[in-house]
Amino acid sequence: MSETFFKDKDDFIAQYRDSCRKMLGKRYEDLNERDRYFVLASLIAHKARDLRSSAADLKDEKQVYYFSIEFLLGPLLDNYLLNLGIRDVVKAGCRELGTPLDELEQREVDPGLGNGGLGRLAACFLDSMAAVGINGHGNGMRYRYGLFRQEIDHGRQVEKMDNWLENGFSWEARKGESSVLVRFGGNVVRHEDDGRYWFETEGGQIVKAVPYDVPIVGYGGDKVNNLRIWSAEPASEDFDLQAFNNGDYAQAMRFRADVEAISQILYPNDAGEHGRLLRLKQEYLFVSAGLQTVLRDFERAHGKDDWSELPTYVAIHTNDTHPAMCGPELMRILVDERGIDFDEAFQIASACISYTNHTIMPEALEKWPIDMFRNLLPRLYMLIEEIDHRYRDTFPHDRDNWQDLLAETAILWDGQVRMANLSVIFAHSVNGVSALHTGILEDTTLHGFYELTPEKFNNKTNGISHRRFLGNSNPPYGKLITDTIGDGWLKDATQLSRLGQYEDDPSFQEEFAKARQWNKERLASYVKRTSGVELDCSMVFDVQVKRFHAYKRQLLNIMKVMDLRNRLLDDPSLEVRPTAFVFSGKAAQSYTFAKEVIRLINAVADVVNKDGRVNDRIRVAFVPNFAVSSAQLIYPAADISEQISWAGSEASGTSNMKLMMNGAITLGTYDGANVEIAKLVGEDSIKIFGLRTEEVDALRASGTWFAWDVYNKDHERLGRIIDQLNDGTFAELSGSFQSVHDELMMSNDHDLVLADFYSYVKAWEELVQTYGDRRSWIRASIHNTAQSGFFSSDRTVREYNSEIWHA
Repeated sequence: MSETFFKDKDDFIAQYRDSCRKMLGKRYEDLNERDRYFVLASLIAHKARDLRSSAADLKDEKQVYYFSIEFLLGPLLDNYLLNLGIRDVVKAGCRELGTPLDELEQREVDPGLGNGGLGRLAACFLDSMAAVGINGHGNGMRYRYGLFRQEIDHGRQVEKMDNWLENGFSWEARKGESSVLVRFGGNVVRHEDDGRYWFETEGGQIVKAVPYDVPIVGYGGDKVNNLRIWSAEPASEDFDLQAFNNGDYAQAMRFRADVEAISQILYPNDAGEHGRLLRLKQEYLFVSAGLQTVLRDFERAHGKDDWSELPTYVAIHTNDTHPAMCGPELMRILVDERGIDFDEAFQIASACISYTNHTIMPEALEKWPIDMFRNLLPRLYMLIEEIDHRYRDTFPHDRDNWQDLLAETAILWDGQVRMANLSVIFAHSVNGVSALHTGILEDTTLHGFYELTPEKFNNKTNGISHRRFLGNSNPPYGKLITDTIGDGWLKDATQLSRLGQYEDDPSFQEEFAKARQWNKERLASYVKRTSGVELDCSMVFDVQVKRFHAYKRQLLNIMKVMDLRNRLLDDPSLEVRPTAFVFSGKAAQSYTFAKEVIRLINAVADVVNKDGRVNDRIRVAFVPNFAVSSAQLIYPAADISEQISWAGSEASGTSNMKLMMNGAITLGTYDGANVEIAKLVGEDSIKIFGLRTEEVDALRASGTWFAWDVYNKDHERLGRIIDQLNDGTFAELSGSFQSVHDELMMSNDHDLVLADFYSYVKAWEELVQTYGDRRSWIRASIHNTAQSGFFSSDRTVREYNSEIWHA
């Protein structure tokens, strides 16, 4: 593949120099590093698009369209150089030109197209679909400002504009000619002619959805797929000239501003009605625009005569409930614009659509007020209402509990449109993302549907891109693996199992230790630069990096640190393995409790890191603005992977897989994909603690859980930590933490932080004690990597394809 792009280093240099002149009108030597990066990325992107456009005609092959409101791509340059097999050539050429490749790569910003695990999973799936040869297309939103850039001010999360497009995005190409129109609001008009009737929507707000395409390069370069992201623009210019002439410039531009707001920011604050309405507009825009493109491509390839063939050539996968409107919107286009019979349109839609659920807790499933939904999308609501009506009319009444089942599974209920129920009813396949999660869906969250249609349900345990999160993220360890077992593992992650024979090899262990130390030093430098905290690289690096949420229990982790501090102050001779606790992650703008936990972590860090009595044994760092780029620095440096959600709350998790793959030892509950990790690595290479799912359920059902009982039983230790939340101990940086105290004590500790506390601290102490036996620890680390091939997203998408998509 490298010869296809560049014959050799000199050819690369010549093409790179030529691109500098053509793109920016300057010589390479006259460009700054940012411009040099831009030209290099644009050159690679252009060649990737050429590969895609020169591919064979695929009209007779089935296409998979992956609909997701997030695609957390991360930096692409290094990943694509690896996948195309040209990294060494480009690296040598950049070195000869005088700017090392890694310095250019540092100029790349994280695309603001996603937030957390949902979006990163979607990005991994796109990578893997291209790698294994599936014709896969991503469909999402092009956010102008992303979620937000997180800064920490006196311990508090502060949300700043993430202007990631400030210097352009080399990887995208605007496809204005492929724009489509999307309508909001309006009036539905019924027409009838010779016994046939149909509906049209008139008026309302018409928005132009403009696509931007990003090439998705598969490993080996044999397949280049596409991610299409949509931006909202006015369908026609509605400039208020009179307002402008009167000096009211904001009013003059109001229409454009209102339209462009749809694609301005990922997850607008939905605490108020305006934010919720904007979010609903986002969801409909990328669904409607994407489906219009899907049908246009199908018609171009197969004509307009036989729509029953659509499921033969098109698979539409909905990643969680944000694209739940795919079903009724596909029906709207087929019925209103293509003249298909209602029942036939429903059959076509359900044969095309499949659905992945990511949410265990029923109260967290997405719902929309009927009035809001109906006013914004009147024709879509009519279709949903009719589907719901027919669902109720045909509901089986031969069960003793049929009323309860109907109440649980109907789309419209209690004044709301229930998007998970809409997703299930329209899908021919419903899957969870870990064995435990799928079992919970079947037993509780979606039990009514499972009882009615068990054949729909299946499990697809999540996976990650091992090329990015080991090959790109961990250069010294990746090189060690390749030098030892060859580079076949980049194509086939199961080959990592061959490392098993080197787990006890002293030479391999020594090189692993060197790689880990290099990664620790790299991370320590980054942490110092971004947070001001100095990390001692001889310490154990204990890492918890993920979105902040109560059920993920970052609070439990920092309470462990508070407990260690107290015990060290009480007994300075206490033996504690020196440990650096590294946290990172964002809290949603309106999620007050999660933001308070971030503030608490920073307050504890401020006290601990300045205290010479304890900071040689415990240190705390919060790394701001967690993103794929910073994650790729953190995962390879971690010794301990904290995966401590209460059992039965985490659907799967993927940071557990990324950390495991890089050799971190999991300290976790028996939750999500931790269950599969534990079975793969065995009890000697993981540390499990806490209540199991059935124990959590039993404790909640018993009604005997009272946080105050735990507080009163051990006031000297656990009660002391709780008191310190509001007694001023950690108040110097930004004040006390009454709301965190109340969440534990007044709200009765819903997330069972206190219930698992002792088990957790004991497990942590036992785990870090074994760190002193370096050979045993390193052996367990290598063993984790050797068993991690199962968690490649290549395996996951192959399962999706063989059992759901059939592409």
